[in-house]
Amino acid sequence: MLIRIVITVLLIVWLLIATRRMRIVPSRGQVANEFILGFIRNNIVIETLGEKDGKRFMAPLMAMFLLILGLNLTGTVPFFNIAGTSVIGTALVLAIVSYVMFIYAGIKKFGIKYFKNALFPAGVPWPLYVIVTPIEFISTFVLRPVTLVLRLLMNMVAGHLLLVLCFSATHFFLLTVLFTDGNLLGLLGIGTFAFGAAFTVFEILVAVLQAYVFTFLAAVYIQLSLAEEH
Repeated sequence: MLIRIVITVLLIVWLLIATRRMRIVPSRGQVANEFILGFIRNNIVIETLGEKDGKRFMAPLMAMFLLILGLNLTGTVPFFNIAGTSVIGTALVLAIVSYVMFIYAGIKKFGIKYFKNALFPAGVPWPLYVIVTPIEFISTFVLRPVTLVLRLLMNMVAGHLLLVLCFSATHFFLLTVLFTDGNLLGLLGIGTFAFGAAFTVFEILVAVLQAYVFTFLAAVYIQLSLAEEH
């Protein structure tokens, strides 16, 4: 919880400072901030939802990406050493937010007919709805939020465990060198440290990728709710 609070406060402070004095001729800091925000806007939101619908959902999707990224990266920060998303609560809340957004988008556009469109796809013979409708219900209203939670949670937990194993082994082997006279087993600590360093870089890439995937899928689900045919 402390990690979540710290990252949330840091994100709020950063965005307030970054957008307080915007210039027509940007400074280097403004260019960097515009690059990050522009990447989310152009490559996730607008590309998936289009200009009109993208503007409607820009704020929650952008906040979702930045929050997930910030919480993911704490797994590689010394003295934090655990991702804020490696506990199910955060992933679950974000999945619920995504769930509410895509259902809201569908109801806003189609009204109650949204559920008919989702559960009874056009062009399917009526007898087959006995099979198709339960499948559509499970895939749309159950599996979407569940897979969002599991994908984010399991990736961050797996990364955390890998780093713990590598650096715990390094600690053990260093203690072996210090307290055991001439024990060459301690030299294995060099290898475990090298693996830990490599996995740290890999975990940073995973942190960025998972933030992108989660936000992209949330945008895709909204887009599917807005589509004329499901």
